[in-house]
Amino acid sequence: MATRPASKATEKKPLHFIAVEGVIGVGKTSLARRLADYLGGFVLLEQVELNPFLADFYRDRRAYAFQTQIFFLLNRYRQQREFLQRDLFRGPVVSDYMFEKDSVFANINLDDHELDMYTQIFTLMEREQPKPDRVIYLQATIDVLLERISHRGREFERDMDPQYLETLNEAYNYFFAHYAGAPVLVINTNELDLTRDLSLVADVWRAAAEHRSGTAYYRPEEQS
Repeated sequence: MATRPASKATEKKPLHFIAVEGVIGVGKTSLARRLADYLGGFVLLEQVELNPFLADFYRDRRAYAFQTQIFFLLNRYRQQREFLQRDLFRGPVVSDYMFEKDSVFANINLDDHELDMYTQIFTLMEREQPKPDRVIYLQATIDVLLERISHRGREFERDMDPQYLETLNEAYNYFFAHYAGAPVLVINTNELDLTRDLSLVADVWRAAAEHRSGTAYYRPEEQS
C-alpha cells in the first residue's frame, strides 16, 4: 500500500491541478478534502449552497433550470479564475468539480433556445479555464447515491427525483467515456469508503499519479 505521493522518478511533471468528479452524492467533496490534506495542498470546493435557485429547481426543474445553470456557470468561472490563479503554482490544488463538466447539466435541463445562449457564454468562458492534470471520476449505483444524499440531509435535496439522478448518472458516464482533456481514473465507490481510510486515499493517489493517458479503472492495491 502506497504511503506517500508518487516521486519525481515515476512522474514526468508535477501534478498541479486534480479534479475529483461524479454525480450528486457520490462523495467527491469528501475525497477532495482528504486528498488535499494528504498531499499538503489546497482544496477548491463548489459553492452549491450559494445558488439561490437550487431549492426551486429541485421542485420545478423546467421553470428554474436556466437561472440555476447560469448562476452555477458564472460562480464556477469566477471561483476557479480567482483561486487557481492564486494557488495553482503554490502547491497541488484538488477540486471537487471541473469547469468543463458544467455542460452536462445544461444539456439535460435547458430547452433549445436556452441551451444556445448558454453554449455561447460557456464557450467564451471555457477558453480561460485551466485544465486538470488528472481527473478522478467516482461512480456509484442509484440506490447508493440516494442513500448518501439522504444521509447528508441537505434540505434542498430532500425532493431529489430518482429518475433525474438516473439521467444525470448516464450523462456523466457518457461525458467521461468521451473526455480526452486529461487522464481519467474511474473508481466505483459502492463498496469503498474513501472518506475515512487514509491508506486507501494514498492508494488512490498512487493510481492517479501513475496513470498518464486515457481512461483507467481503479483496483485497490491489495486486490491487484
